[in-house]
Amino acid sequence: MLKIVLLVVGLTLVGIVVLGITTISKHADHPEAATRQQNTVAEQPVGQITPADRLIGLAQAIIKQKPDAYNGYNMLAVAYMQKARETGDFNFNARAEAALAQSTKLSPDNFDALKLQSKLLITYHRFGEALPMALRAVEQKPNDYEARGALVDALVELGHYDEAKKAVQAMLDVRPYTASYARASYLRSLYGDTEGAIEAMRLAVQSANAGDPEELAWCRVHLGDELMNAGKRTDAEREYDHALFIFPDYYLALAAKGRARLAAGDTERAIEFYKRAQERVPSPDTAIALGDIYTKLGRTRDARKQFELVEFVEKTGASGGTYSRLLALFWADHDMKLDEALAAARRERESRADIYTSDALAWCLYKKGQHAEAKTAIDEALRLGTRDATINYHAGMIYRALGKHREATKHLQLALKINPSFDVLQADVARQTLRALAA
Repeated sequence: MLKIVLLVVGLTLVGIVVLGITTISKHADHPEAATRQQNTVAEQPVGQITPADRLIGLAQAIIKQKPDAYNGYNMLAVAYMQKARETGDFNFNARAEAALAQSTKLSPDNFDALKLQSKLLITYHRFGEALPMALRAVEQKPNDYEARGALVDALVELGHYDEAKKAVQAMLDVRPYTASYARASYLRSLYGDTEGAIEAMRLAVQSANAGDPEELAWCRVHLGDELMNAGKRTDAEREYDHALFIFPDYYLALAAKGRARLAAGDTERAIEFYKRAQERVPSPDTAIALGDIYTKLGRTRDARKQFELVEFVEKTGASGGTYSRLLALFWADHDMKLDEALAAARRERESRADIYTSDALAWCLYKKGQHAEAKTAIDEALRLGTRDATINYHAGMIYRALGKHREATKHLQLALKINPSFDVLQADVARQTLRALAA
């Protein structure tokens, strides 16, 4: 679950406190053929031109005028990365990578290419490579807030949370704006401070660039997610509706509406929103949700089609393996390919020590019957006190397997309190297990 945003712009707003530590101040193709890419402004229907399309067109014009200048290729990389966020199409990141390769070829030491490369590596989930690159960028320009943002992202995804807290504070000191508030919100959420996460995310919304509908819609969706986590479903759904008004058919907002409708017991509408999200951007997490709903409804054939899509998107898409952790959890949840699931989770854990990777490893170990090792991993996942329904569900099931019924009951109850519909099928398992524990 990727919750760290790589946003570029924002405005200065009033101060907040990060985690109670300190107060925030107030305040592909060959790159040389990039101009022949099909996604130019001229080729987009007029009503569908986005800020990324306009930036792509501008960058291509600059490259055409000055093909030997590296700046145009940096701008093109930024535009393609923004287009990838707008569409969910990872192929645009591959184009950004090609543009950066040309920029570096023309000027090996240019700072912007270094910074953008670190952000792109994070997009590809190559966090171990991104960290030293982000550190180099921050060392070169300590006041560059985007470089500091990449540093925060790498530290968080690698599980270096103490360093991440300091890094996000430094980023906010340099420039309190949308991207820094969003990162502060995510860190607060990780530490179980739901209200603080909502507060920071509201500031991110308020400071978002009105001229960039994808950025504002992203903020609205993630504010809604934090509200859902606080049990405020109606408020959350209102944010998702705002996102869809700002950026119609935004795939993240459509999937979020599906989750909200499912939580409200409106299965029919949940399916409708999930299907619309899939039509926009086929993604494994949406396919899993749809497949599980169909399974619960007894629509086995429809469920099988969605589950086949889960592996197809991961293995044949341009995502570069970024869904491997999700795939491991999917296999474990459905008691499929458990050896492959555990192997994938172990590989992921070798390269990053964040709580969600520890959770995935714990669940795969549990499914393989390795309960003592699963407890070690789930305790790592719980170490920050994160209010996450899935992690607590996994903890409850692992503790039950170990005969620790009091701890199991506590975590299963907490999972359902945080989000009674945290998973289409697993939430039912949590309820059944609680009833068995109480018997």
